[in-house]
Amino acid sequence: MEKLSALGIGPKIGRIAIPWLVIAIGLTLWLPGIFSFGPSLKQPFLIAGIVWLAVGLVFYILTVRSLLKGLRSNKLMTTGAFRYCQNPLYAVMILLILPGLALVLNSWIILPDCILAYIIFKKYIHTEYEEMERIFGDEYREYKKRTPEFFPF
Repeated sequence: MEKLSALGIGPKIGRIAIPWLVIAIGLTLWLPGIFSFGPSLKQPFLIAGIVWLAVGLVFYILTVRSLLKGLRSNKLMTTGAFRYCQNPLYAVMILLILPGLALVLNSWIILPDCILAYIIFKKYIHTEYEEMERIFGDEYREYKKRTPEFFPF
């Protein structure tokens, strides 16, 4: 039986999103007056960002564990975070971890990275869908019908 690829489209997203993130962080540290949400928001955004980031990291770790379990057994994962959306790892990165980082660093210029990563996700995710359909067939098609693609509601 054919095995799923472990990385999916993650490297395609990372090839563009990570350089933007590095540049955004650099600009924020170099010119905080231009790229911050504002000095009066630094403390509340730091607290909110830590919470947002912590929630994102917990979900990310739990989802990776679930995904690895599925990869080892070559089984379609439909439980845990995969019950709520087909692409929970990408969703967590784009909806929780990157915005959490933007809040922690008090940097609005990181937020466009979320949009950029989502656009790249939408452009390339079909390759993962084709692979899943080839490997899991009708089981995957049924899962895809009943489970949201990205936003878990």
